[in-house]
Amino acid sequence: MAIVHGLLGVLIFVLSVALIYVITIQESKIDGLQGQIGSASVSTFKGKAGKEELLNSITARLAAVLCICLLLYAILGR
Repeated sequence: MAIVHGLLGVLIFVLSVALIYVITIQESKIDGLQGQIGSASVSTFKGKAGKEELLNSITARLAAVLCICLLLYAILGR
């Protein structure tokens, strides 16, 4: 059980670093008034998601997997 706990700890570390990286490569959403007026509608072309939508999706999935791993780590640590 200690091996699984240790591997889960390493996985949590890797996921944390990956999440930090993905968050830092995203562009800032602070554009003032210009960012609030219609600039979000230009982000897709022919049904394909843009870079920001892809990064948002990756961020959400990494955060969800990290939360699940943290819960398992806490449960296995008891």
